[in-house]
Amino acid sequence: MNTNERFLDANIPDELATTIRPKTLSDFIGHESLKNNLSVFISGAKSRGEAMDHVLLYGPPGLGKTTLAHIVANELGTNFRATSAPMLTKQGDLAAILTALEPMDVLFIDEIHRLPTAIEEVLYSAMEDFKLDIMLGEGPSAKSVRIDLPPFTLVGATTRTGLLSNPLRDRFGIDLRLSFYSPDDLSKIIMRSARILGTEIDETGATLLAKSSRGTPRIANRLLKRARDFASALKSNKITADTIKTTLFQLHIDACGLDEIDREYMNMIIKHYAGGPVGIDNLAAALSEPADTIEDVIEPYLMQLGFIMRTPRGRVVTDAGYEHLGLIQ
Repeated sequence: MNTNERFLDANIPDELATTIRPKTLSDFIGHESLKNNLSVFISGAKSRGEAMDHVLLYGPPGLGKTTLAHIVANELGTNFRATSAPMLTKQGDLAAILTALEPMDVLFIDEIHRLPTAIEEVLYSAMEDFKLDIMLGEGPSAKSVRIDLPPFTLVGATTRTGLLSNPLRDRFGIDLRLSFYSPDDLSKIIMRSARILGTEIDETGATLLAKSSRGTPRIANRLLKRARDFASALKSNKITADTIKTTLFQLHIDACGLDEIDREYMNMIIKHYAGGPVGIDNLAAALSEPADTIEDVIEPYLMQLGFIMRTPRGRVVTDAGYEHLGLIQ
């Protein structure tokens, strides 16, 4: 799996999403504290007959932010409307979406940190007062129009909370962070997905796959599908540990879930920059990858494993990173 494939995985729901995506909080595996709190917030809003407070979901790609947004709508028993911030290029785009909402609807905006400033400012009054203030016309003849909106719940998702403006973040009453999953939780997710897909996988294989999935359910489900392909090629109806090993070997993924670009990233720092520190712009140029791809897709898991550090002077490969690559510092 190359970086571009993984980057697409992180931002575009795959064809399996509609079948294996959990529909309720009880089906959602992991993040027990988050689920318990969210259940209380949902129950409170339903008991009062009100729209639930706006929700901000943040964390690395592929951890279930979109899935949780769907679950919120399902648990509230309301309609689910979805868009992505880069698609909202002018105020009229947002106005069309907001005015089409029905009372208590859930509006999901992915990559909300990428909202243009002018559109973000329109969203303030919509979130706080359920009012839409827009300008009609241009120049001296322009006039401001205020439109009443039905009560709704905005669910915003972002991988980069540092890029959210304070005024926007302050308008979210519920702030939930998703972190990488444990191998045990990922193994349960893999077993559940396999059942839904009609594929048998043994526990040893599921555990091995979980440990190689970068703590990310979306990657676990993608690798499960690839393992199913290799099992079919071997004329087998069951995914075993040997099938998983073959799958990982063919995809150049190691036991920790690192692929070619991860190893290239660390080797670049070690061989060309003496182990670091090195700035992100230099790494982006050397790897021919956008800096935000490196920061959002490659680095978080390497930092989770303790293989690299971000320092004020740049990125540094740790002793653990050297050891993983079989190198001596």
